[in-house]
Formats: sequence, structure tokens, C-alpha cells
Amino acid sequence: MVKRTTVMSEPTYFVLAALLDGPVHGYGIIKRAEALSDGRVRVAVGTLYGALDRLTGDGLIVVDGEETVQGRPRRYYRLTEDGRSAVHREAQRLQQAAQVVTGRTSPRLGSAGA
Repeated sequence: MVKRTTVMSEPTYFVLAALLDGPVHGYGIIKRAEALSDGRVRVAVGTLYGALDRLTGDGLIVVDGEETVQGRPRRYYRLTEDGRSAVHREAQRLQQAAQVVTGRTSPRLGSAGA
């Protein structure tokens, strides 16, 4: 069962966004999320793997494959269709929220009666 939330945390948003271009392993997700957020989102390793477990359980991502690199397992994750839809819905929600501010024609400096 897919758990749908109305508001997605910024780290979760960027973890999902990091997977939009295809499967990525954990460290790659950390680096992509940081790059996509212009350095604002820095996901700690422990936080990432907890998020990946949660997102897998929610049906938003799946394990796409595994390999061993220098004796260490490397697991790749990819978005499901539900995950792709969720990150797109969140992007639209953020865009609509930003439009409330950026869509104004002139700044309001206060009202005459205030």
C-alpha cells in the first residue's frame, strides 16, 4: 500500500528528485541531492538509509540492482511510477505555493490604516 502525504520534507523531495534520471546507489543519491539543492540539502548516511527503507516501504522506490565494489555491496534504487508521480505532485505544490509570493505585481509595504 502506498502511503500518500500532503507535504513532503525537503530531504525526501531531493532524494526522490535524485532518482528522476534513473537508478542511483546511496552515495550517488547523497551527492545528487546536494547538487540539485545547491548544497542546501546534505543527507547524512544514516538518515538516507532510513529514508530509503521508508520510501521502499511506501512503494515510491524499489531496489534496482546490487553489485560489489571493493568488497562492499552497493545497492541501486529507482523510482516507481508512484514515486515519480509523488515527486511531480510535490513540485507542483511547491510551484503553486511560490506563485502566491512571486505572482504579486507589487510588494505590499503596509496599509494606510495599519
